[in-house]
Amino acid sequence: MEGWPGVQITQGDLAKAFHPASLGLLSSWENGKAIPPVARLEAYAAFFATRRSIEREPFRVLPLGDLTDEERARREELLAELTELANVGSGSTVAPNGRGFWYFPDAFDITIVVAQLPEGQLPKTPYTDPLSPDYVELYTYADLDSLIELHGHIRSLNPGSDVHFRTASALAPDDYTTHLVLLGGVDWNVVTRDVAERVELPVNQAARQDVSDIGGFEVVEGGETRVFSPVVSSRHELLEDVAQFYRGPSPYNKKRTVTICNGQYGRGTLGAVRALTDRKFRDRNETYLKDRFGAHEAYSVITRVTIANGQVVTPDWTVGHYRLFEWPEGLQ
Repeated sequence: MEGWPGVQITQGDLAKAFHPASLGLLSSWENGKAIPPVARLEAYAAFFATRRSIEREPFRVLPLGDLTDEERARREELLAELTELANVGSGSTVAPNGRGFWYFPDAFDITIVVAQLPEGQLPKTPYTDPLSPDYVELYTYADLDSLIELHGHIRSLNPGSDVHFRTASALAPDDYTTHLVLLGGVDWNVVTRDVAERVELPVNQAARQDVSDIGGFEVVEGGETRVFSPVVSSRHELLEDVAQFYRGPSPYNKKRTVTICNGQYGRGTLGAVRALTDRKFRDRNETYLKDRFGAHEAYSVITRVTIANGQVVTPDWTVGHYRLFEWPEGLQ
């Protein structure tokens, strides 16, 4: 085994580690007579990502959540290589990193929706003046850092899909029936506001009346309302934001999904996005969502987003400190 000198692993060892898997099936995969499914490629990558897989007999595939950061990085490298080989053999287009959260297997269009900054919030510069030769439309977008972070990530995982981004006010009728990813809150993103009113979610974002109002997310529990609000210092520095992550069937097309990443401030939105794009945290956070919510189509996490010296720290949902509220409840 390259990288594991002196180690011999038989097909029988792998069959036991990948239970249930027959020797004949393993042989057909390794001889190129059949293409392993993505789930099996993920098992191969996890197995060979760490020597801990063979520390004792029978050999085993460690759960994703048990891998170290270095082992997860090695798993991603192996999975990309294996997927590329599988693509060459089958002529298919499988997402290069397997079935990550932002991979949409149906290959339909994906639309990322952001808000446009209100007129009063636009910086006074030629770059935001449509009549100026120097006008740049993206300067007028809210949550631009979140858009840049997410757009490239989704495109890389969905090479067979058209991935668009639009401002909420510029959505065409057909855009509403694609997979929707909504960035930003109800104050400026009217599509986030409309979806929040249409889906059954016991969370309400309190709109900010002005820039001095910090707002918060209101949750009704046992007839009582709890409000989760950002933490701002006496010098008006943001120390901790609060964000909502939601995934569920789209209210505009039940065969597509809607995902909301929505902070009280822009850095909260970025924290919700990075929870599932940051390579150091995305695997463990995705595993947490699968373990916590199982087969439920719709679920939500209100998350704490730490701000350190003005920078967003990616929330780790395996740590209870970051999870302020989860829905549905009682699914441990």
